[in-house]
Amino acid sequence: MSDTTYTPPKVWTWEQESGGRFASINRPIAGATHDKELPVGEHPYQLYSLATPNGVKVTVMLEELLAAGHSGAEYDAWLINIGEGDQFGSGFVEVNPNSKIPALMDRSGDAPVRVFESGSILMHLAEKFDAFLPKEGAARAEVMNWLFWQMGSAPYLGGGFGHFYAYAPEKYEYPINRFSMEAKRQLDVLDRQLADNRYIAGDDYSIADMAIWAWYGQLVLGRLYEAAEFLDVESYTHVLRWAKEIDARPAVSRGRMVNRAFGELHTQLRERHDASDFDTKTQDKLEPAEADS
Repeated sequence: MSDTTYTPPKVWTWEQESGGRFASINRPIAGATHDKELPVGEHPYQLYSLATPNGVKVTVMLEELLAAGHSGAEYDAWLINIGEGDQFGSGFVEVNPNSKIPALMDRSGDAPVRVFESGSILMHLAEKFDAFLPKEGAARAEVMNWLFWQMGSAPYLGGGFGHFYAYAPEKYEYPINRFSMEAKRQLDVLDRQLADNRYIAGDDYSIADMAIWAWYGQLVLGRLYEAAEFLDVESYTHVLRWAKEIDARPAVSRGRMVNRAFGELHTQLRERHDASDFDTKTQDKLEPAEADS
């Protein structure tokens, strides 16, 4: 335990940045900080995002829909760099007043429809295309159970464990222990479920898998927080089996690349406007051209 004790004031006030890797984007008020319109492409769906786990959920879904033959799911993906405050531009705030990625504009109908929150976007697309979500009954309920489990659980993994273990300016035993315990409990929940099921909700791949894999699958594959060894992810054998199977899906590989602005250059497709972009517009192909110009 730390020997530093904090006594909260009677009324909290925002006097300084909260510290850590993402301190500059955290503030206790909502709304836009600057005027900036969002670009609009030619496809029915306009996605404004970044390849964080929440962003990856949606790009995987869109790529899976296209792979399944749903040509109406064509989309333009525009990069929202949260480190530079793009999410506080007036255009983005109009789409998502909560200033969080991902945000989607559905322009497939007579009037544009805004859809924000990753779980809401997954449901919207699943219902629109009648894909990756059972229509009714116990099977639908089970997918919804696990989708909402992820939406409620991931803040403990990301904002809790991830923040205090990887991003906080100083490491303290109590919060790391608290959220490590919860992260491992959640992995155990998944491991028990996947011991008897190929996918999260049963025999069929669904939006629940997409949502959970983006967080917990990538965690056990060593892609989040550099914490795989610390959390002993190898002990969750059923989660690892499931994570590797989904990781091998071509649409998942493509989805991980979209709106990615970090990592190896060949994995970064910062904007996506056509399927051919995966072959011609990854950052390893663009940066040499930019250097020569």
